Amino acid sequence: MIRPAVLLIPLLLPQSPAAQSPGSDPAALARAVQERYDRVRDFSADFTHTYEGGVLKKRVVERGTVQIKKPGRMRWRYTSPEEKLFVSDGRQIYSYVPADRQVIVSPMPREDQATTAALFLAGKGDLTRDFTARVVAPPSGAPAGSAALELSPRHEQRDYNTLTLVTDPATHVIWMLVATDRQGGRSVFAFDKIKENTGLADNVFSFTIPRGADVIRTGGPSD
Repeated sequence: MIRPAVLLIPLLLPQSPAAQSPGSDPAALARAVQERYDRVRDFSADFTHTYEGGVLKKRVVERGTVQIKKPGRMRWRYTSPEEKLFVSDGRQIYSYVPADRQVIVSPMPREDQATTAALFLAGKGDLTRDFTARVVAPPSGAPAGSAALELSPRHEQRDYNTLTLVTDPATHVIWMLVATDRQGGRSVFAFDKIKENTGLADNVFSFTIPRGADVIRTGGPSD
């Protein structure tokens, strides 16, 4: 679906493992972020999605809204410059571009598969189980004082090489997601107007295939 200076002085000082904070110890930071999002039932925000690089060396900026509810429900609605909609009802993922009149239906990844950070927000996957982590400098455009955690999947992934979570080091709210791919592309999601645990209704994540749209099904049956 994804096409959303870290405590420099402490890092330079010698520390025993017991003295390290989650912001300077990648394993501790990954645990802290995971523990926080284990308590988040639903999540909504405005987002800006910037993609740059890749084979064509292009740069595209898109905007929209996202709503997520555990377990596995998501609704990514792109509003600018082109309308696009990606919906997961917890079993299937529907990708729809109105201009193409085409819906792609894919099964939700299994719980034991390494998943993207977007699916992590939806309660799929585990940062400490599925990835190895290291603390890195926050990317350009990150809020001042951010902590950044680069995640490398323990098992090779087709769609991305690494994921980076940019978080508030105090609350561990995710402000940005950054994914790199094998073609040299970089996809950045920046979140704004974040709301959590507002009680999103299940019907927000239902999808009806538009009349006359072509339907393409990929992958095996969801289980």
